[in-house]
Amino acid sequence: MKRLSFLALALPVLLVACSTGDTATTRTPKGNPSAKVLVEEFADLQCPACRSAHTLVTTPLLAQYGEKIRFEFKHFPLRSVHRFALDAAEMSECAADQGKFWEFVDKAYEKQEDLSEDALAEWASEIGIDADAAGTCLKSHRKRGIVLGDYEIGRSRNVAGTPTYFVNGVLVQTGLETLGAAIDAALSGPSMPL
Repeated sequence: MKRLSFLALALPVLLVACSTGDTATTRTPKGNPSAKVLVEEFADLQCPACRSAHTLVTTPLLAQYGEKIRFEFKHFPLRSVHRFALDAAEMSECAADQGKFWEFVDKAYEKQEDLSEDALAEWASEIGIDADAAGTCLKSHRKRGIVLGDYEIGRSRNVAGTPTYFVNGVLVQTGLETLGAAIDAALSGPSMPL
């Protein structure tokens, strides 16, 4: 009986020790964490349309609505067409561990045409994180579960391409005006539980 009690106590510890990766992101949302309006973007860091949307939609949207919204980035790497999308997403999560998720996203879009394995390490240095730690993190693939978790959330919500935006869980056509209208409507409506 004592052996069974020991196993019952030891099993959860053993399962945690055997875990191969992180399951929760350390990235922080932009805007107001307790805002009643949640804007989510499903994006691929190697996607040219996402790069354009980052400049023409997301950045102005955040400038306009700032603390009125909670803005969350979700990974949706299109691996069949973008060779380095998954690696870039994983490295962004490694950067998040050092408080530089958004800086990495900005750098990835800025230098998207140069995306390669070597570039990921170079960008880590450029944004001021410990490149060795980030490189070790990337090579371990311990962030892959986070990235693929976002991807599965997107699939469950019928995301078919990138970028894809949701406002309080409702799909909204990509565009500054369409997202602004959806945000304004949500701001004037009842609160949404987060």
